[in-house]
Formats: sequence, structure tokens, C-alpha cells
Amino acid sequence: MSPGAETRTADAVVIGAGIAGASAAFALARDGLRVVLLERESQPAYHTTGRSAALFIKSYGNALIRRLTVASEPFYDEPPAGFSEVPLLTPRGFMFIARRDQCERLEEELALARRFVPAARFLDAQEARAMVPLLRPDYLAAAMLDPEARDLDVGAIMGGYLRGLRAGGGALFCDAEVLDLRREGGVWRVESRAGRFEAPLVIDAAGPWADEIAGLAGLAPLGLVPKRRTAFLVDPPPGTEIGSWPLVADVEERFYIKPDAGRILCSPADETPSPPCDAAPEELDIAIAVDRIQRAFDLPIRHVRHRWAGLRTFAPDNTPVLGFDPRTDGFFWLAGQGGYGIQTAPAMAGLAAALLAGGSADEMRELYAALDPARLLSGR
Repeated sequence: MSPGAETRTADAVVIGAGIAGASAAFALARDGLRVVLLERESQPAYHTTGRSAALFIKSYGNALIRRLTVASEPFYDEPPAGFSEVPLLTPRGFMFIARRDQCERLEEELALARRFVPAARFLDAQEARAMVPLLRPDYLAAAMLDPEARDLDVGAIMGGYLRGLRAGGGALFCDAEVLDLRREGGVWRVESRAGRFEAPLVIDAAGPWADEIAGLAGLAPLGLVPKRRTAFLVDPPPGTEIGSWPLVADVEERFYIKPDAGRILCSPADETPSPPCDAAPEELDIAIAVDRIQRAFDLPIRHVRHRWAGLRTFAPDNTPVLGFDPRTDGFFWLAGQGGYGIQTAPAMAGLAAALLAGGSADEMRELYAALDPARLLSGR
């Protein structure tokens, strides 16, 4: 930037306009803060958020993720006035399937699921095949069904968050890759390709780039690891009605399939460590997925219609990171959501806004402690 370039001031600069950054910016703007949201790409939600399987599952993830998902449900069921003209959640269902050698694992998953979804139930092979007729009888031994899992309308959710940000006086800047980040005189000075910004608070919601943003601020990384997840679309067999199918996943999470606009979305559920990048699928991962899926389903896959990959970023303990960095002032982490960012966004944004406003209710202290970035610094 030239020496005379204008500096825009705000109460908070949020870096990253995926679901984490957009939801946090929305929550802060609703609290009356002047918020700037910066996105390195030419559009928001370009990377992980825009490449999600987009399912809301209260029976998925570790216990903390499930608590955050349950806490997010009221927002998605009844969003603020004007947030969306369409439902954000629509019925889908989620089914774990098991071979005979996986039945013990299935029982464990069902017991855990019922803690958060009491309606979750066991299905014998005949009941599962009645719902998804392409399941092979020589593969399937049993299944469990979470009937409360629902599809997420990611476009409507992102649109609602960004409209709410603007209505609260906030601003989104795209093509705004952060080039330099330093704290001087009690404020953070942010140099980006879209200009210069200044605020006492910086929220690092940069997904796969979160550790890199911290590095620009002079902070050692937390050890967040982006992991590639591959997906592709295939046609169902002619005459097969798939619209009512649930998402079907192997109980050990080695593949899943899901109806998607008349086609079948497939994935090997891979978690391959990757540097931050515009992720692309690899032929080997697609071949692995085809092999695993065809072992479980009578689904000839002769042509892949579309393929893509995204990065899901994990902390070393697979739990998201939310809170102030203890090594400096005014630097706030909101990262490491793994594959659960959209389904937990309302709860995470609410927790972030409360903490940034100086609040920390007693009943929330356990959650804050579990999410606190300081937990990842103790051994460094």
C-alpha cells in the first residue's frame, strides 16, 4: 500500500469469510460493533464452506461438537427476522451402516447418538434396505438411523449472515488477502490487498490459513492441520428414486453417499493432511471411494459427473479453538472446526460474541475452557 493510502477504522477486523468468520461478524454487528470482514478470495465461502456435504447431524462428532450442534439448532429453526425467506434446515436423515464385524462399533455409536438424539434407533438389514434398496445384502448386517438429521441450505445461511452484517453497519471486502498484521499503539494494523484497516480486535477465522495469519501477527502456530476431503457426483441407476434416502455412511467413516439434486454425492471420507491451498481431488481418492462404495451398494459407477475437494482444519485434539490468545492483546482465535463448522456456527458465533464483549457466564466456563487456545500452548 502507498504511504498515503486511507486507513479504515473499526471495532473488530474478522479475517476469513467462510461460515466461521461470517457468523462471528454477524453476531458482533448485531451487538453494535463496527465490523470489517476480510476475504482473500473473490467471493465469500469459496473454500471449505462452499464445498461441504451440508448436513446438520446432532449425533456426529465428539461430545463437545454434539453439544455445540444441539445449541445451534434453535437459531437454524427460527432465525432472526429477515435472515432468510426459505427454511435453513430440511428433512434428510443419517444412517450408519455396519458389516457383521462392525456391529460392536455400531452399538457404541447408537448408545452415544441417543444421548443427543433419543429418537436414534437400530435397524436390521431388512429395514435398512427398505430405506436404501441399493445396499448389498451380502455386505450389510445392521444399521442405525438418526431421523433428526437435516440438510443445511448453505447459500441461504451465508446470505443471511452477510445481509445481517451489512444491516448492522459492517462491511465485507473480498480480494483482501492479509499481507501484514501488527499491533501498535493499542490497535491492530492490518495491511491487505483491499487496503489498510485498524481495530483493537482481530478475529482469526481464516480456516486452513489460521496459523499463517497468526504468524503474520508474530505468534507461533497452534498446530492446526488442514485435511483434504474429496467428493464427487455420480448418476443413480436408471429408474431408481433416491430423493428420500438419508445420508449413508460406513460406521468407521470410510465412505459416505448422499442424494444431491438428483445425483449421488460420494466421498471416501478422506482426511489427508495438506498445506493451505485451493484443494483439488486426486484420482486415487476417487478410485478408493468407488471401490468402497461398490462393495456396499449395488451402484455401478461408470462416469463421474463432477469432482471437487475441500480442506477441513483440525486442532491436534479435534476440538475447535475459540478465545483470546494469551500471548498478545486483542487477538482472538475462531478456527479448527473440522467438518463441523456449519452445523455449529450459531453456537460458536454466540460464544465468541459473548467472550469478545467481556462476558463469560458461569454455565459457559466449561465450554470456554475446552475451546480455549491456551490448551494447545501448554506443551510449547
